[in-house]
Amino acid sequence: MSNLLLLLILLPAAAALVCYLVRSSAVRKLTVVATGAILTLASLGLLAQGTFEPIMVGSFLGISSDFLITVLDFALLGVIFYYGLKHRSLLIQGFTLAQAALLVWFEFVMIDHVAVPALVGDQLSLIMVLVISVIGSLICIFAIPYMKEHEDHLHLKTSRQPRFFLFLLLFLGAMNGLVLSNNILWLYFFFEVTTLCSFMLIGHDGTEVATRNSVRALWMNSFGGVAFVIGMMLVYAKIGTLDISAILAAGPQGAMMVTGIGFLCLAGFTKAAQVPFQSWLLGAMVAPTPVSALLHSSTMVKAGVYVVLRFAPAYMGTLLSDGVAICGAFTFVACAALCIGQSNGKKILAYSTVSNLGLIICCAGINTPLATTAAVMLIIFHAISKSLLFLCVGTIEQAIGSRDIEDMRGLFTKHPRTALITIIGILTMLLPPFGVLMAKWMAIEAASANIYVIIMLAMGSALTVVYWARWAGSLMASRDADAPAEQQATLIRIPLMALCAGAVVLSIAAPWIYNSMLAPMFDAPPFALQFGSLTASTGSFAVVPLFIVLGLGVIYAAKAASGFRKAKVMPPYVGGANVVGDNDGAYVGPMNGTVPFVASNMYLGELFAEGKLTPVFNALAVALIVLMLGGAL
Repeated sequence: MSNLLLLLILLPAAAALVCYLVRSSAVRKLTVVATGAILTLASLGLLAQGTFEPIMVGSFLGISSDFLITVLDFALLGVIFYYGLKHRSLLIQGFTLAQAALLVWFEFVMIDHVAVPALVGDQLSLIMVLVISVIGSLICIFAIPYMKEHEDHLHLKTSRQPRFFLFLLLFLGAMNGLVLSNNILWLYFFFEVTTLCSFMLIGHDGTEVATRNSVRALWMNSFGGVAFVIGMMLVYAKIGTLDISAILAAGPQGAMMVTGIGFLCLAGFTKAAQVPFQSWLLGAMVAPTPVSALLHSSTMVKAGVYVVLRFAPAYMGTLLSDGVAICGAFTFVACAALCIGQSNGKKILAYSTVSNLGLIICCAGINTPLATTAAVMLIIFHAISKSLLFLCVGTIEQAIGSRDIEDMRGLFTKHPRTALITIIGILTMLLPPFGVLMAKWMAIEAASANIYVIIMLAMGSALTVVYWARWAGSLMASRDADAPAEQQATLIRIPLMALCAGAVVLSIAAPWIYNSMLAPMFDAPPFALQFGSLTASTGSFAVVPLFIVLGLGVIYAAKAASGFRKAKVMPPYVGGANVVGDNDGAYVGPMNGTVPFVASNMYLGELFAEGKLTPVFNALAVALIVLMLGGAL
């Protein structure tokens, strides 16, 4: 067991060093693919072995593992402080020095260095390892051909891929270490490693805008690091242990401990880019697409929601729990509203990611078995669909030179495979019986007792339909029978097809995923599995029956449309006689002038202007966070 756990954490780090030190594209390709395959098999093997109690980790080269983590903690803070000096950021310098000073006091004055089991494997940890290892590996494999095309576009004389894959793979190891940690100091170390990796990857291209956004990401997440250290200190002062399992078993233990957990949740908020911290994740869109996919689906932001969800038993039944739920629900509806006014595909995905993370955090705050089930199901299905969509946008951008959804209009005519996969990805985020929608139904059912939360969830869900349906509709078009087939690199096609199939197949298997992986988390599971449906006292979600109906509908639609390629395509009629010989819909307008036909979406900029709404939402979010921490006190 210990060897398998260390493989999941250390193999990506070793592979990262190989990619950096051996400057051969063939070796790098082989290393990334092999590492992805081994991580996938190791995560499945860990899942097959099942949960395990907290275990000790021995020494490394004769050095205590806990002491090694302490040394690495301060070394990591030193590296972050160096980049604060390099970029002349007083915020990075200040937050890093604050962490170092607090950590010195905590490590050398407050705590008794009693051996604590370092790693643990409960159901949540095993699910997170699977998400990180499988989806993260597919993204890394996708990055191999993508980064070659990316650097060809930039006309780089010297490839930066060795450094890029160094931090991409290191990210996976850090995330596996984070979700398996049982010692809170280990959790903090891996938490900060993800901060450094995200900074390096966001600023990878080295442009002024990339550097500026990477610096913002670093100082915001360094602020989260300060909150994490304060939270650790307060919790330890009350409970007297670094053992996360013991902390969770103790439950809420008075104002000091709950306040400490509140600061840990605040650290999770910054990492998960919750309002008002969303700007760092939006700025991360300047990075190459594999970075965006990794940050949004299986690593950085999932670290944030994991921390909030992991410590949920320690604030159950408190005002802090209500505050977390309200803050998450507010982010859900606020970012859904901000998404309405966007036409940039990556920005739509970024805002929708923050919105869905808010929903997961809201479920953690509701803190019931039903809400926890919704949160974990959202983590699984959101990671699959969102990583797929980010990779699709990256593929589309390299194909047409734009990520604006208006420029993607009619994409199916020239790039049918990519367009179809993108549409399927959007539908898995939008419609029943797919997993994301099922998890949202669970969340709304779980929030029924809190009128403020359920109103925000209902509003956010309604707004979600607008931006997803608008995008999917833009991609659809007819295609000539003799049109050439779309060409895709093998390592582009495989991740796209795998994630697309995963989003559909795992949605069909959702009842059995729940029954085998989530139900064991609870003494009284909230759902029962009946005829392919998840049934509870609050209602039922007929997964398999709905998929049967959907399948029959698709077959009927395909049969009905089987002769469409033989039909004569007519231009649209708008407001005048069509121009003779023009099949694009141009018509004769005033003064007999030719008026071109133009179709575009409505973005309601006067109502959902990002520049106007963001300051208001940020101010409200700050007030809610202050009230949340005040409730803890």
